[in-house]
Amino acid sequence: MSAATFSAVVLAAGLSSRMEGRHKLLLPVGGEPAVRRVVRAIVAAQPQEVVVVTGFNGRAVFDALDGLDVRFQSNARYREGQMTSVAAGVAALQAACDAVMVCLADQVLLGAADYRELIDAYASMPRGSILVPSFGGARGNPVLFAASYAPEVVSGHVNPGCRKLIAGHADEVFVYETTHDRFTVDMDTPDDYARIVARLEREARERGREAGHEALER
Repeated sequence: MSAATFSAVVLAAGLSSRMEGRHKLLLPVGGEPAVRRVVRAIVAAQPQEVVVVTGFNGRAVFDALDGLDVRFQSNARYREGQMTSVAAGVAALQAACDAVMVCLADQVLLGAADYRELIDAYASMPRGSILVPSFGGARGNPVLFAASYAPEVVSGHVNPGCRKLIAGHADEVFVYETTHDRFTVDMDTPDDYARIVARLEREARERGREAGHEALER
């Protein structure tokens, strides 16, 4: 497979139950709500379409994404668990594609190039029809699966977010070993949020220093 088209399902329906009363997707990251930063990067990776699944505080998530080229799918069953949102999002896809990428709305470290890295890895993987990123032995996200799996995902017979997926579908799953930890970092707790914000600020300062050095060398 020399190239692959993909569509993205963004899971943005959760309760943020570990964030101590704050809705994590609306927390500011780099001057914008976390969910907008994530979805903006996904859109920039040029999928065929993006479906954002909403549930808890859905109107606020909708407003935070104003102006972005996405469609929304409400999941009335979001309290029953993440798989209901996966199924709702996949069922709402309309455009033809080779693969479906199931994205978490709180992975704020990922940029457009990271999502493209995964789709390129999917296109060139030596075997299988499901790709799971991994770093240092830790399973990451997003997960990609062949679009032909969509009916099974919608019916609940295949759960691409299941931790047992690799063991149960060893012949179909390709574990993609990445060179960085961004695919394994999400934002569930206040401590997670503080660490991520500090990391992004540190990286921004480092980029600023590098840009300054380059300017002086000219």
